[in-house]
Amino acid sequence: MGDKNRIGFGMAAIGRPLYINLKQKPSTSFDMGAFRQKGTTMLEKAYALGIRYFDTAPGYGMAEALLLDWLSAKEDANVEVATKWGYTYVADFDPNATRHEVKEHSVSKLNEQWEVSKAILPHLTTYQIHSATFETGVLNNKDVLSRLAELKEEYGLHIGLSTTGANHIEVLKKGLEVAVEGKGLFDAFQVTYNIFDQSLANVGTDIAAQGKRLIIKEAMANGRILPNKAYPHYSKAHDYLIQLAEQYEVGPDAIALRFCMDSIPAFKVLSGAATERHLIENLKAASFKLEEEAIERLKAYAVPPGQYWTERKQLQWN
Repeated sequence: MGDKNRIGFGMAAIGRPLYINLKQKPSTSFDMGAFRQKGTTMLEKAYALGIRYFDTAPGYGMAEALLLDWLSAKEDANVEVATKWGYTYVADFDPNATRHEVKEHSVSKLNEQWEVSKAILPHLTTYQIHSATFETGVLNNKDVLSRLAELKEEYGLHIGLSTTGANHIEVLKKGLEVAVEGKGLFDAFQVTYNIFDQSLANVGTDIAAQGKRLIIKEAMANGRILPNKAYPHYSKAHDYLIQLAEQYEVGPDAIALRFCMDSIPAFKVLSGAATERHLIENLKAASFKLEEEAIERLKAYAVPPGQYWTERKQLQWN
């Protein structure tokens, strides 16, 4: 399986009709049956291509239910699932919805969502706080932390957190310090890292050195990695990505994913592909390795985290 085993499949884009990304032509209709079938087809394609790590969440619409149905027909102990708690999906699959998810980092929400998510056992190996922030106080909530420690002990889970925002590295560092009864709680961290936001680099190396899992999300910078006239300040990076893509006979998406695989010691790098074609193209990242010169040049295209996250806030659900 080789380097394909380092790529996981993130289900956000196949569990709900809209996702935060570059603006595309909006859809005004939704067919539940067709959407569910497309999601199942994507799971089967990912499996056929060698992916065995699947990342989901209750906040991803039907993603958990879709995965459970698919897993019921799979007898493969190598399939590993990570899910999260803390977001509730509220858009009801309406492409015109203005509110898509509600965050709540309470112990009652943790227990409520765990009762559903635990059905994924024994494939469920990683249970994460969905988008931990200082604002919700979740990393200081003794009831939540104690309950997570109980689940870790009882089920042998990797307890983790995902982070989002300009201060995501500070949140990550706080997570590394959290302990319950003298034992470190978190051993899995799902964090944004890509050519434009490389603020994770130094901390990521420390995480790996401690034997903890580092899972990379948003390797494509929510689509900003791909050439787009709306982002002229990235034009030099886009030109070089195209140059590398031609050199390795892949797409810029594969170069972006490979950069994450070669420049930071990640346990998994997630593909968030929404179509079979995109997934196939993403997985070409496993077919080559970037030369050190190319990695260093790509590192030079990083932008200040504040700029990166200000841009991200302006992206729409579509």
